[in-house]
Amino acid sequence: MNFCRITGTGGYLPGAPVSNDDLVARGIQTSDEWIAGRTGIRFRHFAADDEQSSDLALQASLRALQAAGCAPDDIDLIIVATSTPDQVFPSTACLLQNKLGNRTAVAFDVQAVCSGFVYALTLAEKFIRSGSHRRALVVGAEVFSRILDWEDRGTCVLFGDGAGAVVLEASNEPGILSSVLHADGHYHDILSVPGQVCNGGVSGKPLLQMDGQAVFKFAVRVLGDTAVELMDAAGLPMSALDWLVPHQANIRILQSTARRLDLPMEKVVVTVAEHGNTSAASVPLALDAAVRDGRIRAGQNVMLEAVGGGFTWGGVLLRL
Repeated sequence: MNFCRITGTGGYLPGAPVSNDDLVARGIQTSDEWIAGRTGIRFRHFAADDEQSSDLALQASLRALQAAGCAPDDIDLIIVATSTPDQVFPSTACLLQNKLGNRTAVAFDVQAVCSGFVYALTLAEKFIRSGSHRRALVVGAEVFSRILDWEDRGTCVLFGDGAGAVVLEASNEPGILSSVLHADGHYHDILSVPGQVCNGGVSGKPLLQMDGQAVFKFAVRVLGDTAVELMDAAGLPMSALDWLVPHQANIRILQSTARRLDLPMEKVVVTVAEHGNTSAASVPLALDAAVRDGRIRAGQNVMLEAVGGGFTWGGVLLRL
């Protein structure tokens, strides 16, 4: 049977970090104390006007390829998770493929908002396990700064831009131990961008809107349920989990999830302070940070999980 393992990770944050005080200086009616106290966020990064999701994805991908010891032409599958594509079409994955100089890989986008990377990684695993593909590049890339309502201090301070990537390769030993995906469109209105391109213009409001309290309650519930589901599917007790790498949205969500699982925060990878909520990029960015600083090591059991608009949620339990 074909298995697959992550062999390389990469991350990229554009530009200089923008502090909470920097946002105040730009005229947003908030404070460092208000933002950090409620969310744990202290900095975020914004792409330059001429940078798109595919540009951020390229930088993260090159770093993941280097870590895996691969060349772009070694990749036969490219999946990009993004809610902020460069354009309506072609896909950001095809644009990334072109920038990498790869002419042969299957390439497509996945849109599951903050759960996008988990969805994309799960899909890539199925391709490799089927035997149809050998080496996948899975990327989460976002420029959420383009869809923020800067008059809404409750949301605009939460998000940033960035990209994270992994190389997933066929292996004789299991690397992904279990995976689960869920969606429930009933909750579509608590986190959305209710705008669309229509006859050459924009119909509706093309900016992010969110019911923060509803999202918080939903996220804590499903992230806890997902963690239990993943460990049960792998036949492992929660005590066998070495690291939880959750979607980096809000420190209070991460703390509440850890308490529900009776998991010490020392086992939770937290990077939200450095880059805020980067949507589909947040999980691979956090994974890359923990791999590169030596916290996550070969042979450890690592859980990736996320929840995002749709509503979508899911997770992957893997062994590096």
